[in-house]
Amino acid sequence: MAGRIEDYALIGDMQTAALVCRDGTVDWLCLPRFDSHAVFAGLLGTEEHGFWRLGPAHAPEAEPPTATRRTYRGESLVLESEWDTPRGTVRVTDFMPPRDGAPQLVRIVEGVTGRVPMRSVLRMRFSYGRITPWVHKHEGRTVAVAGPDSVWFDTEAETYGKSLTTYNDFTVAPGDRIAFTISWQPSHKEPPPLPEPEQSLEATEEFWREWVGHCTYHGPYREAVVRSLITLKALTYAPTGGIVAAPTTSLPEHLGGVRNWDYRYTWLRDAAITLSSLLRTGYREEARAWREWLLRAVAGDPENLQIMYGIAGERELGEAELDWLPGYEHSAPVRIGNGAASQLQLDVYGEVTEALHLGHMTGLARNDYASVLQLRLIRYLEDHWDEPDEGIWEVRGPRRHFVHSKVMAWVAVDRTIKLIESGDADGPLERWRELRDDIHRDVCERGYDKERNTFTQSYGSKELDASLLLIPQMGFLPPDDKRVIGTIEAIQRELSTPDGFILRYPTSGSEEGVDGLPGDEGAFLACSFWMADDLAMIGRVDEARRLFEKLLSLRNDLGLLAEEWDPRLQRQVGNFPQAFSHVPLIDTALRLTASGAYGG
Repeated sequence: MAGRIEDYALIGDMQTAALVCRDGTVDWLCLPRFDSHAVFAGLLGTEEHGFWRLGPAHAPEAEPPTATRRTYRGESLVLESEWDTPRGTVRVTDFMPPRDGAPQLVRIVEGVTGRVPMRSVLRMRFSYGRITPWVHKHEGRTVAVAGPDSVWFDTEAETYGKSLTTYNDFTVAPGDRIAFTISWQPSHKEPPPLPEPEQSLEATEEFWREWVGHCTYHGPYREAVVRSLITLKALTYAPTGGIVAAPTTSLPEHLGGVRNWDYRYTWLRDAAITLSSLLRTGYREEARAWREWLLRAVAGDPENLQIMYGIAGERELGEAELDWLPGYEHSAPVRIGNGAASQLQLDVYGEVTEALHLGHMTGLARNDYASVLQLRLIRYLEDHWDEPDEGIWEVRGPRRHFVHSKVMAWVAVDRTIKLIESGDADGPLERWRELRDDIHRDVCERGYDKERNTFTQSYGSKELDASLLLIPQMGFLPPDDKRVIGTIEAIQRELSTPDGFILRYPTSGSEEGVDGLPGDEGAFLACSFWMADDLAMIGRVDEARRLFEKLLSLRNDLGLLAEEWDPRLQRQVGNFPQAFSHVPLIDTALRLTASGAYGG
């Protein structure tokens, strides 16, 4: 049985990632890319769908023992788990070396005290747990083959097979180090080179030391900020610069519900705000790589801008359901692909333009096509900004005139005007100034409820939406505007949980609501960070700090956040770890640090 979402640790090589549970079980790993088929899919099913457990031996009828303690080794993505057992203490170090050849997952067992019996149980199931591979020996190595894929298992420990599963039983004493490695290779190619675990561990630690060394943030929240930055780096697909929203699919927003989506793709919105955080903390190379990815993905067709793409810029992300997987804690369906890729979300134009603007303002090396793209995006918006869309939250109900979408259309035009005013682009300046004023006027007249002194989710609606918290952050209105303060206070009244965290918008419970889906969801963590930002902006800095530090307390023991928090169950829910949670964590930390609003 899979663990709680917050029980998992992330390891990765900037091309794919694995989730390791507290009991030493790898329950999720897609090879060779984030969006490839899973080799271990136990997270979304049962042990029959693939897993790799490595830890102290236990009785067959007993639950595997959970690690007594675990941590990342320094500021890295190298995981250390330790078990204190009646026979002694043992440590397992898990990591994925930044790739230079075949993708690898390395696990090193080290005896600390006593003599501890250990067991490795490796059950590979390809194609998300549907296919049992042919497992055999090849020149002393264990290899699993199915169709185009092969996974090679290397260890010095004695290996045996039973019930379509690979086992190792061994004992470690103080100073003993026994390594286990799996490596992926196309099945038609020669075997991958024999792994060198100790050298790979040293190189992996050095990679992270060097990378973290570029961080320019040294404020009071450094631990949380650096862990979030490492997580964002781990979610970046190194060959292209694309950034996945999360390394998982179908972890539910509501346990037992249907709000289960595939997040292993690059949302322009998520990637753009990630780029903002990276630039503000010293990571210009990642920002440059993402900009290049964007220009390749959009290519010469900005009029057909998608809200998301594959990690190499793929456009076809057809959605399908895997009916052989019961889902995480029976939350079906399990989906791969994402049908929202074809939605119209006008706010994306604003996020992309804001990211390009920030790159320009922070001195990112000039790219002439980036300016051309920005101008073409505005020409498209000029004709389409006043259309209804599906909005930031990808509703699957009817299109509406979402206020946030209009605000972000205004942002796109505003930032492009600034580009032209700087002399780095040419465009119809007066016409677009009029367009900017028209959008602003339209939002303030049709998206604002005078009686309640709040902006609303969409034109003519009474519902609120947490995305309205971005109005002052985007500069649409100043923080001290009474309409901004009224909106913040209305969202606190109507969209707060008892713990003070923020829901995205009212959900429907049993019947379909604005998003076209049944059921509820948890508090959306990004929105809760936005609230902390807004509170700081309107001068309520102590309240902002308290909310921020409550949000930090929701992180798991390794500093990781999923998409949402279930206030009823007191659990993390949604895909994990989530870029859209870690980015606003960084942004709020930077804002509070700049304001001096921090404890201690």
